Amino acid sequence: MTVVSADAPATPDVERRKPSALAGWLRSLGMFAVSIAAGIAVWQLLAMRYGSALVASPGQTVSAARELAADGTLTNSVIASSRRILIGWGLGLAVGVPVGLLMGQVPIIRRLLDPYIEFFRFIPPIAFVTLAVVWLGIGEASKVVLIFYTAVFIVTLNTIAGVLSVNETKLRAAASLGAGRWQIMRSVVLPSTVPHIVTGARLAMGNSFLTIVSAEIVAAEVGLGALIWTSRNYGRIDWVFVGIIVLGILGFVFDRVLRLAASRVLKRYEVKV
Repeated sequence: MTVVSADAPATPDVERRKPSALAGWLRSLGMFAVSIAAGIAVWQLLAMRYGSALVASPGQTVSAARELAADGTLTNSVIASSRRILIGWGLGLAVGVPVGLLMGQVPIIRRLLDPYIEFFRFIPPIAFVTLAVVWLGIGEASKVVLIFYTAVFIVTLNTIAGVLSVNETKLRAAASLGAGRWQIMRSVVLPSTVPHIVTGARLAMGNSFLTIVSAEIVAAEVGLGALIWTSRNYGRIDWVFVGIIVLGILGFVFDRVLRLAASRVLKRYEVKV
């Protein structure tokens, strides 16, 4: 009989696995860096081709960002837009998930609410900007309501899709074992629906960024959308580019944080993002 010592060295498979994971991470980081560098190079070429009156160069954009950050304009704009997005998106999530679960589980409620959802989800938020300003003023409420509007339908529809995708055999099996409606919801429906909810939350976040620009252009004095719009009055195309780039970076960060939080907090639901 052969005795294997507890202090025996790691097998070749284990030794190979660790370097390969590190190599994969370094490869992904390298590809990301190459992609960013290529994008900046193309941007610089476009700026050289069309001139700073039409396309601000990367260097001019960085200088403009420093200028706007120095007097607090950029910081205040980022804070204002982020606050409006998070509040409106959070409210859309808080309302859309329970409504979607209810519509998915109760057919009569789905039939009652479905015509309204199908009607309003095709009307873009920008169509309601004027009404939002008239009804709610140019304060925070009008922007938050518009973002809530754009988020709630996306979250609701994805949640409904998740509920309706639950395997009917699982539902029957749970019911035959004596599980009540709440137990079935918690143990069968919710685990299958969570990935759809996360997808809906990510899509709603993206649409919230699309909405905030149009809302702030019309009804805000501070915000990234307002910064982009008012920059034209000063003929500062570089400020416009700062607003656009910061919006993209902010959206990228928000989505990464959401994906990381979902993968950690909802790990038991096998969420893959």
